[in-house]
Order: sequence, then structure tokens, then C-alpha cells
Amino acid sequence: MKQEDVVDILKELMRQVEEGKNIDAGVQYRMSTSPYVCPDVASKEWDLLFRNHPQLIGLSGDLPETGSYMAIDDFGTPVLATRDNSGQFRAFLNACRHRAARLTQEDRGRKNVFTCPFHAWAYSNAGELVAIPDEDHFGMVDKSCNGLIELPAVERDGLLWVHPQPDGDLDIDALLGPELAEELASFNLGEIVYAGNKNLTMNLNWKLANDTFGETYHFGKLHKNTLGKIIPGNNLHLEKFGRHHRFVTASRVLPEYKDVPEADWDIHVGAAFVLYYLFPNITLIPGNGTCTMVKMYPDPDNPGRSTSRIMVYLSQAHLDAAEAAKADGTAAEVSADTVYEEGNRLPSVEGTMEVFTSTIEYEDYVMGELQQRSAESGQLKHVIFGRNEPALHHFHSTFSEVLGLSPLERIE
Repeated sequence: MKQEDVVDILKELMRQVEEGKNIDAGVQYRMSTSPYVCPDVASKEWDLLFRNHPQLIGLSGDLPETGSYMAIDDFGTPVLATRDNSGQFRAFLNACRHRAARLTQEDRGRKNVFTCPFHAWAYSNAGELVAIPDEDHFGMVDKSCNGLIELPAVERDGLLWVHPQPDGDLDIDALLGPELAEELASFNLGEIVYAGNKNLTMNLNWKLANDTFGETYHFGKLHKNTLGKIIPGNNLHLEKFGRHHRFVTASRVLPEYKDVPEADWDIHVGAAFVLYYLFPNITLIPGNGTCTMVKMYPDPDNPGRSTSRIMVYLSQAHLDAAEAAKADGTAAEVSADTVYEEGNRLPSVEGTMEVFTSTIEYEDYVMGELQQRSAESGQLKHVIFGRNEPALHHFHSTFSEVLGLSPLERIE
């Protein structure tokens, strides 16, 4: 992130904190609850936003070395992502060309050759068909044109992108735009490694899961005994990048930055977090040698159910420090109390997961399940997005426009 942007963001957050104000979009909106429950909307979004839209599947650190692979089946196309023996990131349909059996069921690992469990056809990590057992019995097969079906795949600035369709268009410059692409590149996401994950499958629409990350208005209320202890909330800086946006809120130490030269201001100190919403379903929270990615997916058979995949990435230095602390017995037991009372601790998988468990799973998503039930009752026809919730204005306006739904209703 450019230093001038850091200064502008933190100055605006300072002003809000000093004046006891939040961001003001100058308008409220009313939105129908039908996008949370309507099967027709769910079918349309599954087709347009998931089966036929570029997907961010992870970071370069998910495939740390040649032979690394990931298997993903979240958006209608089973994907086998590999780093082949030349170091190139590739993606394939996770299906044998013989009878379409999955080549691997494991989420991740390391293999140079993938052998189908059904009849043992074998493929290289570059997708080439390399062996067919008893080929003289089966009949001759032209191996050169029966490799795995390859999908468009791009590795850019530490981000791994895949298009679910073999003929899909995967233009990252057009997808992100130059300004956002440059900013994401500044976080050096290619230098951190996968450290762990948590999956949450709960009874709420995937857009309600996304709404959790759309405002800080609730921090001091819903999270008063958890996240509210370390993040003041009720302040926000928002910048839109086409269909995407950046969302920043103040840390408790931000007021102290008045005495620090602006050239030394650090966004990771002055802000509690910097959050990027990447259309349609990604929350990306880069830090100083850390990153958390939340990927939110609908259940294609049930609009009232979704899965959030929370991926944690850390620098090797953080991982080494955590291992050293465990080895010498100085690692503290991670609990909600230690996380929220101690505040800024050495980043760890356990600490991050504790935050997501105690706040997102047990508070935000539980609230989302109750919202879902209200919407499904058919009695609550609309919800209201306040002047201090412009990230939600942006997300739902974009979603409605792309799917051809009625726009949000402006409240005068």
C-alpha cells in the first residue's frame, strides 16, 4: 500500500475516533430479504458467480514446492491444483479421463504422479497421461490427447486464480483493475506459507456470512466481551475498486500516532485490520507477515446453508518462532481470555482460529442463522442498511446488478 494512502486512511480514522463518529454514506437503503432465501436467485448466482466466474482458491504458499497439490470442490467443478516439476502452478479437472473417478480425495499433499483409485490410470503433476495398466487388454489409447482436462490458472503476486471452465476467460488485470492489483502486490503474499484452516458449515445464506465482514457498527455490541475488547469498532474507512472494496478500522493505539512522523506510519499498527472484499465471495485480511482468507460458498441445494473456509497463512519467521516457543515451553495456552486480554500477540494459527471461533462462529454466524430463519419465515420482507454501512451498500448493489435483480431501494 502506498504511504500516502496509509496516511490518508489513518487520518480519517483518527478524525472519526476523536469526534466519536463513524463513516457516513449519506443514505440508507432498504433491501428485500428474498436474495437470502429464493431458490431461483440461488440457482442464478451458482451459475454466474461460481460455476462460470474466476475463483481465488488460495495463496502461493498453498503449493510451496514442486509436487505440491490441492484438491478443491467448492464451486461446481472439482479442481486439482498442482505445482508441476518445473514449478508452474496448474489446475485440472479432478477426474480421470477413463471413467471420471476422482484422482485424489485428500485436500492437499505432495505427489509427482496421481494414480486413479479405480483402474490405476496414472497422470503426472503436469496433467499428462503417463500409464495405463494392462493397456493391451483395454485397447490402445493416444496418451498425448487424453491427459487431464486443464483449466485456466494464473499465479499473480502470491494469489492463485482458477477459472472453473476449460474455455473460461481469466484476465486478472481486468478482474482486479490496475490500482487494486498493485496494492495487493505490495503485501508480498507470495512470501508466506499455509499454516492451517477451519471450515464452518452453518445454516445461513453465504451472503449473510459475507455481511458479517461488512461493518464495525456491531463490534461494541455483539462482540463486547470478545473482539470489542481489542478493537474499538464503530469507525470505518472504505474505498471501492469496481466490484471489490477495501475496508479498514482503527486499532486502539491509533490516537498515539499523532506523535509519530507520518513517514513512519504503519497501516498494520494504526489499523486493527485491513480487509479486502474480492468479488464475489472472498474476504482477504493481509497483515505483517500474515494473511487470513475467508472463502464463502453457497450450498447449491439449499439457499439457507453455506460453508466458509478460513485459511491462515504466516511467514516462516512466525512459524519458526512459534515452534521455538513450544520447544522451550514458553508458548502460552491459547484461549479466548488470553487472546482478548493480551491483544496484540505473536500471530499464531491457534490465536487466529480462537478469534474466528469465539467471534465469527459463536457470535456472528449464530446471529446470521437467526437472520436466516427470520427471512425464511416470509414475514420480514426487507432489511435496512444504515448510513454507516456503505460496504454492505456496495456488496449488495454490485450483487444485484450482476444478477439482474432489482436495485436497493434508497430511503429518503
